[in-house]
Amino acid sequence: MLAGGAAATALSIVPRHVLGGAGVVPPSEKITLALVGCGTQALRELPGLLDLPEIQFVAVCDPNKDSQNYVDWSRDGLRSSLANAMGRPDWRRNRPGIPGGRDVAKELIETIHARQRGTEQFNGCAAYADFRELLEKERDVNAVWVMTPDHLHATVAIAAMKQRKHVLLHKPLANRLREGRLVVETARQTKVATHFQPASDGERLKPILAWIEQGAIGTLREIHNWSNRPVWPQYPNIPTERPPVPPDFDWQLWLGPSLDRPYHPHYTHALFRGWYEFGGGALADMGHYSLWPIFQHFELDAPYCVESTPSHLCTLDGNVAVRLKNDYSFPAACVIRFRFAAKGNRPALDLYWHDGSMKPPIPEELEAENKELEPEGMMFVGDKGKILGTFHGDNPRLLAGGKVVSTGAPRQDTSPRSRRASSWIAAFKGGPPTYGDFLLAGSITDAFNLGAVSLRLGGRRLLFDSAAGKVTNVAEANKLLTREYRQGWEL
Repeated sequence: MLAGGAAATALSIVPRHVLGGAGVVPPSEKITLALVGCGTQALRELPGLLDLPEIQFVAVCDPNKDSQNYVDWSRDGLRSSLANAMGRPDWRRNRPGIPGGRDVAKELIETIHARQRGTEQFNGCAAYADFRELLEKERDVNAVWVMTPDHLHATVAIAAMKQRKHVLLHKPLANRLREGRLVVETARQTKVATHFQPASDGERLKPILAWIEQGAIGTLREIHNWSNRPVWPQYPNIPTERPPVPPDFDWQLWLGPSLDRPYHPHYTHALFRGWYEFGGGALADMGHYSLWPIFQHFELDAPYCVESTPSHLCTLDGNVAVRLKNDYSFPAACVIRFRFAAKGNRPALDLYWHDGSMKPPIPEELEAENKELEPEGMMFVGDKGKILGTFHGDNPRLLAGGKVVSTGAPRQDTSPRSRRASSWIAAFKGGPPTYGDFLLAGSITDAFNLGAVSLRLGGRRLLFDSAAGKVTNVAEANKLLTREYRQGWEL
């Protein structure tokens, strides 16, 4: 098996001819992977990983055993895709609802592995409710894939790294600033290989960055990124109903480090994203994809200032209209401004996040052509012009002098830009770090969690001392940089 430490190169190589010839990956060269979190997103991505010959799933974990009560973006899309992946088109067709849970993941893994081996049955994947038990018993696991709700990301990732397991993690790194910093520090100390899944080298942003570097818009002053998320309910009130906990679902394990509260389905599955305690809102959900390469290319440190404008709701108290005080769920829409200090040759830069279908003003160059901004997109504003692109930077348009100047990609520098180009599989086998190495994730994690704190405080302007790791102008903000932990779950 692969070593779990820094190099992960101590391999006991079995001759390929013993295992069936060329093209076969010997068991000694496979990464043994454990999946923690078996909800819809993990199940959607799982078949793609199962197609990788270097991967062998040996364990899955989720507090939910098996149910059809998950939340997704279509009624039958997930079931149908899983059925097709298993080669069983009628799988669960007679069971209404959206599937999920550890037994579903185990069945998917074992069915596909059996087909890959040309056997009728394959029993090689253990299932656990508690990730701590998995880490204790599955000593041969090389790596852990974390796909839990956001509030458990740091807890699971840190526990895995301390066991010298490599970690593959979905966004965010953590939904508390101090937890995110602890994840980065644990990765630094343990020296295991890590990969943050939404990270990329920004290939699609290169035409835009080339224009900026060539001075096409003068000095870059602002970057705007907007999204039509959220596409899930963000409830304005804490649930008061007390439905029973579903069978075979361990609510206490789902809560993990969070303080106890009554179960309600509005907290779980995809709905966790809308709660400050459990999620990171639309910014954590989508902003990592589009803004990761921005943070890397411009070498952005943590912002020194964060301010926000959240939407709000009102209700009637008798016949008096009052504003709802809400410090428990993300707003339906917001704008967040992150301010970054000058660094090297780069001047100070402001980054704006807009969600809930909020957008920056339509540039006059588009108004002249009777066009509007796309539902999702990015805009780079300089003192001599602007660049528009899609949410991920595709199809850029250069705007200057009151008109659209160019819609073609500029000539790009083809010299290597990154010293961290590597797949996570190669990194987990001892290769160079990836573009998503946790050690690169500190500043974007700080920024997004500070944004959440500003929203939670109703839009307060926060001044942040990165070296001290604290907000200097709003004392109450600092307690929101961490969480109040349930006893025994402290980090």
